[in-house]
Amino acid sequence: MSDTNKTATLTIDGQSHELPIFSPTLGPDVIDIRKLYAQAGVFTYDPGFTSTASCDSTITFIDGGKGELLHRGYPIDQLAGKSHYLEVCFLLLYGNLPTAKELEDFETRITRHTMVHEQMHNFFRGFRRDAHPMATMVGVVGAMSAFYADSADVNDPWQREVACIRLIAKLPTIAAMAYKYSIGQPFVYPRNDLDYAANFLHMCFSVPAEEYNVDPILARAMDRIFTLHADHEQNASTSTVRLASSSGANPFACIAAGIACLWGPAHGGANQACLEMLREIGTVDRIPEFIARAKDKDDPFRLMGFGHRVYKNTDPRAKVLKQSADEVLELLGVDDNPLLQVAKELEHTALNDPYFIDKKLFPNVDFYSGIILEAMGFPTSMFTPIFALSRTVGWISQWKEMIGDPQNKIGRPRQLYLGETERNYEDIENR
Repeated sequence: MSDTNKTATLTIDGQSHELPIFSPTLGPDVIDIRKLYAQAGVFTYDPGFTSTASCDSTITFIDGGKGELLHRGYPIDQLAGKSHYLEVCFLLLYGNLPTAKELEDFETRITRHTMVHEQMHNFFRGFRRDAHPMATMVGVVGAMSAFYADSADVNDPWQREVACIRLIAKLPTIAAMAYKYSIGQPFVYPRNDLDYAANFLHMCFSVPAEEYNVDPILARAMDRIFTLHADHEQNASTSTVRLASSSGANPFACIAAGIACLWGPAHGGANQACLEMLREIGTVDRIPEFIARAKDKDDPFRLMGFGHRVYKNTDPRAKVLKQSADEVLELLGVDDNPLLQVAKELEHTALNDPYFIDKKLFPNVDFYSGIILEAMGFPTSMFTPIFALSRTVGWISQWKEMIGDPQNKIGRPRQLYLGETERNYEDIENR
């Protein structure tokens, strides 16, 4: 962030106030309003903080108009096409792509921390057998500070580093355990001979009674889902992690807060909502009916998985994931799966219908990730936990950056109060 030597003039009741303007390396200039209240006695009003920069960051940049997503300056399509998830984790955490030696060391450290404390198995069994995996994850990740107190001191740089490694390493294990618990199967321990994505699939789908081999196409698709969801700038869950960490809370509590926020259907539940919509459509012959409903402005029905709040022309993540979706569907076949048949036909219709083209209702990353996860055999209840384990590296990178920021202050948003003015208490007999 650099001072542009430009200022914005705000006039209130005839008095002018000069506010500094700063320029980022990418994106629009920002007006610094930190001293506005002290100078003018007013706050700004911005519900949802959609026009407010709450921090400065060097991690991720999004240009919704261009359909651009950069991690440390690298375009997401290059990372998803040429790199893999753990290399992207290193990039987000440390700022640069690793050397071969650095990557080997990093992957070894992650691999050696994938097991969870054995007593955590008992913690899982405290949940109802039909507990949603996200409910389980919120509780278990929050409880990690009780099992790993030796890496909970945010003021110790080494403990922060250990916490980063532990969270990235153990979230797939915890997510897989939450899934196994929800379907009544035994937990499967991680294997050090498998890569990150293959290990997760093995923990989810293998059983002690027989051998399970992970197909490399499925592992690659899983790795791409992880990569494409690794970070997405100052979204709701990331902002939640930052707000929680601004109080000095331990990293496990902060990530648990992020998971809780991600659980919302307007955030991490979008791909689940997409699959539920496909189930509502049911069969290919009903697609025209639902397309007509989507075009009817008086009908509340909306096509889930199409368009994006941030990306106005195209979702750069979707272009990459479409390739994986095609590979997975070809591998597993869709002829006997009506849901996936609906998805393929709906995608074809939307990409060729002038209405959807004009409205920029393109298939987004949630559409393709939902299709892939459904084809792999995951229930919709696992879609958001998989999103959470993918996003953990983004959350922990943002947390790490915030802890090291000398401008870090405890979050304290203001409000526009519209309640009662001061009034006197009346005794109950006089009310």
